[in-house]
Order: sequence, then C-alpha cells, then structure tokens
Amino acid sequence: MDKVTSQRLSLAEWAVLCLLHEEDEPTYGLILVGLLDRGGSLGRVWTVPRAIVYRALRRLTALGLIQELGEQRSSVGPVRWLYQISPAGRERATAWLSSPVEHPRDVRSELLVKLALLDRGGVDTRDLLRAQLARLLPAAAALDGHLRAAAGFDRTLVLWRHEAITATVRFLEALIAQQEAPAPARA
Repeated sequence: MDKVTSQRLSLAEWAVLCLLHEEDEPTYGLILVGLLDRGGSLGRVWTVPRAIVYRALRRLTALGLIQELGEQRSSVGPVRWLYQISPAGRERATAWLSSPVEHPRDVRSELLVKLALLDRGGVDTRDLLRAQLARLLPAAAALDGHLRAAAGFDRTLVLWRHEAITATVRFLEALIAQQEAPAPARA
C-alpha cells in the first residue's frame, strides 16, 4: 500500500476532496468554505469551519490528492488559490463515495455526507444503501443477542445501541423503498 492510500482522511477532508471531485473546473477554497458553512448545501449535514477547510486543502495537496494551480490576485480581497483534484484523488473519492460506512455510529455523519454529495451529482444511491444495510444487519442481530443477556447499565447501553441501529435499519429500508417506487404520474 502506498503513502496516499494508507493515509486516513477525516470526514472534513473527504468532503473537501469530493466537492473538488464533482467540479469539472478548478475552484477556489472560498467556494468550498461556502458549501460547507452552516448555510451551505453540505453544511446542513456536516459543517466544516473555514480554518479546517483550508487545513484540509493543504493536507490533500501534500498527499497528492489535489493540486494547487496557482493564485489569483484581486483588488477587492485576499489572494485566492485555485485547486483541482488529481487522478489519484478522483480515484480515492469515487471509491469512498461508493463504500458503506464501517461503524453504525458513523451513519449520521459519514453516510449522510456521502448521500448528500451523491445527490448533488445526480448519482443513484441504491447500491450504496443496499451495501450499507447489508453491513448493519449482522451488527443489529448481534445486538439482539446482547440485549437478552445484558443487565444493569450494560443493558441500558446495549438498549441504546439496539434502538439506534434499529432506527438506522428502518431508515435505510425506507430510503431504498422510496427510491425503488415508481415516480408518481404527472397530471
């Protein structure tokens, strides 16, 4: 495994990388900041502060996943840097977007970010949703067994996890059903 593929990225770094992935043209860090701000289209799901966006851009550049194309001076503001995804970055972003999250606790953040990014690109998410459901069902079944055997605070903790994963499974099943339902006829 090479240096780039062995490096773990934070969710903020993945979001920045994937936003650059969806752009056909180079873009500015400030545009990414706006998309990930509280009022931005992705900020509704996962807010990333300005400083973290710029830190992500530096790290992604150092890893060779994006390229800094140069600066543009302006008489009405600071120097702006142009960024573009590299072929290695495009490959990593595509693989990450199509992979289910590893742990049930990451569904709220990581999976929703992936779904939001894929929706922005008009990508069908049913394969990802099915893969995510398949990943969670064994964990849900294991929690059923743990719940029957747990006592005291352990039972409280297992019950919390059981209810959370049960709700997540229902959410995924409903989303899959919604996407597979025929579109309503227009009058």
